Amino acid sequence: MNRSVSPVARWAVVTTFLLSLIGLGLSIYLTIGHFRGAQFLACSDSGVVNCAVVTTSAQSYFLGIPVAVLGLINFVVMVILNSPWAWRAKNYWVHVARFVLVLGGMAFVLWLVSAELLIINHICLYCTGVHIVTFALFIVLVNVSPTQLGWTRSASQESSTL
Repeated sequence: MNRSVSPVARWAVVTTFLLSLIGLGLSIYLTIGHFRGAQFLACSDSGVVNCAVVTTSAQSYFLGIPVAVLGLINFVVMVILNSPWAWRAKNYWVHVARFVLVLGGMAFVLWLVSAELLIINHICLYCTGVHIVTFALFIVLVNVSPTQLGWTRSASQESSTL
């Protein structure tokens, strides 16, 4: 298996880095809100949109760890892995780690959205922001990572096998 990595388009580097920074900012805010109390969050506390209910629910913990802290850790790592410097890394596994992390993050987001809609019956706007950022990162990385990592065949390889 070829362990070299191909460069990706500049738009993907800039987009993933900016999205990771936005996710980091939202995660910092949610983590502070977790430790300071839900009333810290500037969010509705009545109706369907109710950050306090969501961020204090049983589903706001995973294996005893606040989900906000897990999100913060995720985005600290994503900022590093999506930095322009990491995108230039020659180490194949740096790029695999980026892709695996976004897959795990997306799976976690699907669980959290399901929990908000089906169990908690409320939505947190800041959590939704994190979910949107994670989904956008997922879309970008699903589009560039397989080719970068050599997991797809290029058009020239396809035509040479015909």
